Amino acid sequence: MRKIFNGNYLEWRKTLIKNKYKILLSFLFLFIAVVVTVLSGHYTTTKGMATSTDLFLDNFGPIDLHLIFSYGFYLVVGILILFPLFYDIKKFHLAISHFSLIIIIRSIFITLTHLKTPVDAIPPGFSGVLEIFVMQNDLFFSGHTAIPFIGFLVFHDSKIKYVFLALSILLGLTSLLMHRHYTIDVLSAFFIAYGTYKLGQWVFNKYNF
Repeated sequence: MRKIFNGNYLEWRKTLIKNKYKILLSFLFLFIAVVVTVLSGHYTTTKGMATSTDLFLDNFGPIDLHLIFSYGFYLVVGILILFPLFYDIKKFHLAISHFSLIIIIRSIFITLTHLKTPVDAIPPGFSGVLEIFVMQNDLFFSGHTAIPFIGFLVFHDSKIKYVFLALSILLGLTSLLMHRHYTIDVLSAFFIAYGTYKLGQWVFNKYNF
């Protein structure tokens, strides 16, 4: 098992201090992204107009997998933040920034597509303060699929990428079996996440971030 701080605390601390302003900016970006996603989610909750037939949903589920749906997402966000913080500090601000960018891009997409959450969808099971993120009709595209896939792309040079890829597939399938998303929401998430990652790479490299 690799040692915490990648085996070198002094080097970890030096890099953390060196990138402190980039890290602060990335968290500011994250704060903006959270505000945007809450506002857009509340908007979609009032705007869902119609449901649609779906080949997968018509033949499978709904199955109550809310524990995987909720705690799996917590796990993704936790790893996305804690892994670079302790094991790949040079990418810490980039991981937060890519995470924030995919949230903002998704917020734009969901406000443009006014489909309604399937009527037989299983409640997601978020509780406490995270209930503010429980919205309806925020369908296209699936954040449960796209966010862990962003982790796969950001940490493409580390074995942790396989964990993110597995979680992306697992949570995408869980979203379908719970009827929280249509098939197109999940499948498109991989392509949109890749495009968002490349966009982020271009922007962050251009401004030496």
